[in-house]
Amino acid sequence: MAGFVTIEKGLGPEGRIAVVRFDRGDGINALSPEALRQLTDAARSFEDDGETSVVVLTGGARAFTAGFDLKDPEGRARATMDLGTLRRHLKLGPRLTRAWQEMEQITIGAIEGFCVGGGVALAVALDFRVMARDGHMRVPEIGLGMNMSWQSVPRMLHLIGPARTKQAVILADKRISAAEALEWGLVEEVAEPGQALAAAMALAAKVAAQPPLSVAMTKLTVNRLTHALDDLASHMDLDQFALASLSEDHKEGVAAFLGRRKPTFRGR
Repeated sequence: MAGFVTIEKGLGPEGRIAVVRFDRGDGINALSPEALRQLTDAARSFEDDGETSVVVLTGGARAFTAGFDLKDPEGRARATMDLGTLRRHLKLGPRLTRAWQEMEQITIGAIEGFCVGGGVALAVALDFRVMARDGHMRVPEIGLGMNMSWQSVPRMLHLIGPARTKQAVILADKRISAAEALEWGLVEEVAEPGQALAAAMALAAKVAAQPPLSVAMTKLTVNRLTHALDDLASHMDLDQFALASLSEDHKEGVAAFLGRRKPTFRGR
């Protein structure tokens, strides 16, 4: 199986920074089920790492990620899965975002180009996000007859509030520019094009200069307080996704996307 993820440790002051790079080399960086597994494994590889206190996650030079890969054979097999198999398969995304959110290290996303769908879900599971000025985010799930899952709705809600979350998710073809994302609180910093990783590394160096134990405990406290009710509020999103995937509107949304045409939704 091709390796899409590389990990470089021992960077920055005292070697306390690591960079995780997800790059399929195709300029699109779609999240196939295999890519989801590799990114989950990358997050988990830091569980017992006391030497690293900051992890920077970045994508390719032209794209952080285009989101879930609708053309991947394993992903497309979902269309014929029974409900039990589908529910198990749908756990890959939530497992990924949870693994990154629950890391003890501070996590920083360095985003160049576009960050779409599952890419946004992954980005909002991190502690901080740095985005290139010419980059943008988009949440297309609803336009494909799906719901926004992977527990990203509560995460977005904490960052940008209810109206902005509805705006981002319901207006599925809306591109959220880097400037808008900064204004909304969806990203913390905007960098010059091509400089997102450098800016993220500069922020990482500031974090790495702090006492690691105090940083880890503070992150845990903030996260526990912030996300205390998230499971309660969004435990159904996986089942909503499974339900939505059985709808005619979902089949129409995907067919229209793959056929490069405008979908016609009928609410069934």
